[in-house]
Amino acid sequence: MRRKAASRSLEKYRSLLLNARRDILASLGVKVQTLAEAARAGEEDLAQISHDEFVSLRLNGLDYQKLRMVDEALDRLAAGDYGVCLVCETPIPDKRLRAVPWARFCVACQEQTAGQIASDAARQLEPVRSAPS
Repeated sequence: MRRKAASRSLEKYRSLLLNARRDILASLGVKVQTLAEAARAGEEDLAQISHDEFVSLRLNGLDYQKLRMVDEALDRLAAGDYGVCLVCETPIPDKRLRAVPWARFCVACQEQTAGQIASDAARQLEPVRSAPS
């Protein structure tokens, strides 16, 4: 009986992931079409077009990143590793998986990982100190 419930739960997450994947792919298609249409605009609109392209390409990058995470989650689901934190290997709570079905980490490990990324980025932005002469 418990196995059947777990199977239904996994099917629910598979459905959420596949819907998210479909939505991301549809969004990418719209953005590409918008960029193609913008290329036909007049010369006086180049500054706005350049800005719009920048924003659209940045959003595309975020969508591709999200698509990769969704595909990875589908792979984990197929392998039987879905819903387990990749760092501490504890089960990710259902509440988190319902909110972010492609979650790779539990909340504590996600916060730790995000903090590490932020500190790495800050270190890269620090000015390079020259050696004393």
